[in-house]
Amino acid sequence: MFAPERRQIILDQLTEHKRVTIKELSRAIKVSEATLRTDLTKMEDDGLLKRTHGGAMLVEQSDNETSFSTREQKNKFEKSTIAKQAAKLLSNGQCIMLDASSTALELARVLKDMPIRLTVVTSGINTALELHNHPDITVILLGGIVKKGSYSVEGNLGASILSQIHIDIMFTSANGFTITSGLTDFSMYEVELKKSMVTASKKIVALLDHTKMNKNSFASFATTSQIDMIITDNSMPEGYKEQLIDLDVEVLIASPNKL
Repeated sequence: MFAPERRQIILDQLTEHKRVTIKELSRAIKVSEATLRTDLTKMEDDGLLKRTHGGAMLVEQSDNETSFSTREQKNKFEKSTIAKQAAKLLSNGQCIMLDASSTALELARVLKDMPIRLTVVTSGINTALELHNHPDITVILLGGIVKKGSYSVEGNLGASILSQIHIDIMFTSANGFTITSGLTDFSMYEVELKKSMVTASKKIVALLDHTKMNKNSFASFATTSQIDMIITDNSMPEGYKEQLIDLDVEVLIASPNKL
């Protein structure tokens, strides 16, 4: 079993029980306690849990971040500003991808009121519902498993259709972004679908409010070199912009005064 799979099981156990011991995990996952100590240390460094004597406990913030309703309300103004900037990239006839993030949902709300002809492929149930009445937008909802506590589908069931569709631009957000790790999220299953979405898309645009910057989450779904553009609401951490330029990543700062 690979480390990301082990760590997803650990997160699942913590979500259910709030607290686990290394001995319990060792019996459940069938790996050594030494391996699990390494996993727990790495996950604590990433802010996913808190180490305790002989085990770990759930970090309340991590639990909240997995709730879509909580994430949707967080930094709503910034996400709306970023979404309006992102909409300027679009033109009639394009086929775009929207992930199931709350920021992509804000973009869907902008598109809902725009006179534009698009095909929108999405893994977000709320995003699909937001756009389905638009007279000139065709919505394709990817198939998959409905994620508990969320309004998204995950898994590889929807990946097969992606090989049959030409995606001009993928708009995606993430739980975190760093130069070294790229775009990261907290669900391994959602990460696997997002990897397929990235591969199927000609251009990747990351929609990242300032709270996502210089933050690592569970697993990476896109390297920094795979990203074509980042739209954010605030200044980059020191040194980020120069490194991104070297990697041919364009950076746009969304300002409400310029929209």
